Amino acid sequence: MKENSIPYKNSRTSKIVFLLSIIASGLWWLAKGMNVYSNTIVGAIFELLWLPVLGMLFLLPIISLTLLIKEKINVRSLYIYSILIGIASIIFMVLGK
Repeated sequence: MKENSIPYKNSRTSKIVFLLSIIASGLWWLAKGMNVYSNTIVGAIFELLWLPVLGMLFLLPIISLTLLIKEKINVRSLYIYSILIGIASIIFMVLGK
């Protein structure tokens, strides 16, 4: 049987939310894995960005969930991966060392 389904395209918003989730999670993991204060410039950038990144880590899964529901829960959406990245980062942030 031949399937004539139209391939799913992620919206620009889903790509932006996914990229922001990766950036926020990556910055948090980078800060946990290395001493950011050993280099003055990196420490100053981290001090400027830690509060917005912390807010993004908690808000992006909520935003992704609302947009996923609005999109009628499509399995191929990037919002699902954004939610998983955000939840994993929050769990490791709370339960980590």
